Amino acid sequence: MIIEIGHYALVLALATALIVSIVPVIGARRHDRAMMDVASVGSLVMFALVAFSFAVLTYAHVVSDFSVENVWENSHSLVPLIYKYSGVWGNHEGSMMLWLLILALFSALVAIFGANLPETLKANVLAVQAWISLAFTLFILLTSNPFLRLDPAPAEGRDLNPVLQDIGLAIHPPLLYLGYVGFSVCFSFAVAALLEGRIDAAWARWVRPWTLAAWTCLTLGIAMGSYWAYYELGWGGWWFWDPVENASFMPWLAGTALLHSALVMEKREALKIWTVLLAILTFSLSLMGTFLVRSGVLTSVHAFASDPTRGVFILSILLIFIGGALSLFALRAPKLAAGGLFAPISREGALVLNNLILTVACGTVLTGTLYPLLLETLTGDKISVGPPFFNLTFGLLMAPLLVIVPFGPLLAWKRGDLLGALQRLYLVAALAFAAALVFFYLQHGGPVLSVLGLAAGLFLILGAAADLWYRAGIGKVAGSVAWRRLSGLPRSAFGTALAHAGLGVSVLGIVAVTTFQSEHVVEMKPGQTAEAGGYSLQFDGMRAGRGPNYTEERGHFTIRRAGVAVADTWSAKRLYTARQMPTTEAGILTFGLSQLYVSLGDATKDGGIVVRIWWKPFILCIWGGALIMAAGGCVSLSDRRLRVGAPRRKAKAKPTTPAMEPAE
Repeated sequence: MIIEIGHYALVLALATALIVSIVPVIGARRHDRAMMDVASVGSLVMFALVAFSFAVLTYAHVVSDFSVENVWENSHSLVPLIYKYSGVWGNHEGSMMLWLLILALFSALVAIFGANLPETLKANVLAVQAWISLAFTLFILLTSNPFLRLDPAPAEGRDLNPVLQDIGLAIHPPLLYLGYVGFSVCFSFAVAALLEGRIDAAWARWVRPWTLAAWTCLTLGIAMGSYWAYYELGWGGWWFWDPVENASFMPWLAGTALLHSALVMEKREALKIWTVLLAILTFSLSLMGTFLVRSGVLTSVHAFASDPTRGVFILSILLIFIGGALSLFALRAPKLAAGGLFAPISREGALVLNNLILTVACGTVLTGTLYPLLLETLTGDKISVGPPFFNLTFGLLMAPLLVIVPFGPLLAWKRGDLLGALQRLYLVAALAFAAALVFFYLQHGGPVLSVLGLAAGLFLILGAAADLWYRAGIGKVAGSVAWRRLSGLPRSAFGTALAHAGLGVSVLGIVAVTTFQSEHVVEMKPGQTAEAGGYSLQFDGMRAGRGPNYTEERGHFTIRRAGVAVADTWSAKRLYTARQMPTTEAGILTFGLSQLYVSLGDATKDGGIVVRIWWKPFILCIWGGALIMAAGGCVSLSDRRLRVGAPRRKAKAKPTTPAMEPAE
């Protein structure tokens, strides 16, 4: 009975979304406060209904109710409890329920924290959110109902996909969806502003925190997905330019551009039209990612569905929302004021160049992802666009951006002094290049161009520190004054520095592991050894093992350095009995920021086994940099000026020390 109640709650959520999508819009046009208030109340009711429905589906998975088809297809009584929870969204129907839940959550958050928004804008924003909720609730009920029953109920489930039975996949989808769906708020603000025909600096102030929150979650989601694929799939790579990986990366690039563009609009009331367009495009790319994953047009470890009906339905949603928003933009944009003017050499100019590079890079990834699909549709020919294309085109576009980023915060608004910024950064550049040469020497050489990549990463890190250094006036004023200046900087300044430094750390990791990693594929028998990264690995033999819902063959390795045993690890090949599906569990040992990666291959006829061994120097910098970037986003969000609805503090008496330049 509880399953039917959960289904009914979803139907009630559909009815609520229909009301919220219509009544507040009419109220905004009539300036009827009672009708506009329906938006806030309805959004909270809709979230409560969707949350209850999601909780019912979760309950069915936890208690292994195999009379529910979704539970039968994606669970098993022997699956550990945590994977019963993650199994809720480890399938198409459940993942769409998670999408809808997060969408309803963001609508409720706007209703709660949007008290300082103009009534008409708030009503229109929540109405647009309800349009999206209405479309996806219809999609779930008509094509992806997770509450379908089986009669008679099977005695046992088919088990969750083994590659999804991992803690990383319990965390990755919620974070990714918080990013995807978070950009829906920016989209709704853009459409609502176009409906009203009014866009100003206040609009950018309201949009920026939602953009920052979505960007932070998407950063963490992409990083978690990358690390999961690295250690779970046993292939030793951290990014393969898989089309579904690209589907999450494109909104991140567009969202990064939107974040910087909104800053320009907030500070200088410039780039209004461009910022609104970016808000539309960022969420449009999120919707496109949803279509690619669930339409069946792509084959990927991430892809869930291959039902053409679902693909057509999502494509219709995509066309309605993207086409409708862009049509409204084309109609309204010519009537909007362009905004403030600024010199090319200025902080605005640097941010515009940043936007240009990011959007072109996003377009490059989009082209490489969709071109094979379009070509196959039009001609029937099948081609593959792989890492060589993306590495070359994307890498060439990103190279100048890495050099430009440290200059932006050091340039003044409206008109900047490029020579002054160069004078502040020449020492930073020299230190970065010298450190890169030392690193290159310690790694015993490699491609000479790697020095430039390492120097670029270090330049980003040191440039972020230099920005705070010069703002505080360290070395020019007394220590107590410098400390007071530094502690008096807004948190968004520290958040910006952390985000830029995190990007630099990731660049260091990418360059180091790409350039200096070593790979060995050897056949090993018990007692034999292999060398990698200065360590000696001794294969001690295979042992049989058993888990709650799988059997495995595990290989034990002893790791020595200079003849002394320093660690040991297990690498395994598992067989999940319910699905008869094999997986590889790599043995990974961490030494500082580097890792030794051991993966088992096929057994040989003479009693040996093929072993793949990688030494991956500084690979943890890749994901560590993403964590630092996300930390920067969180620090910026904690800035009182970026918290929606936070009242302004009363102005304090001006200090006797010279005034600081305002930070981002």
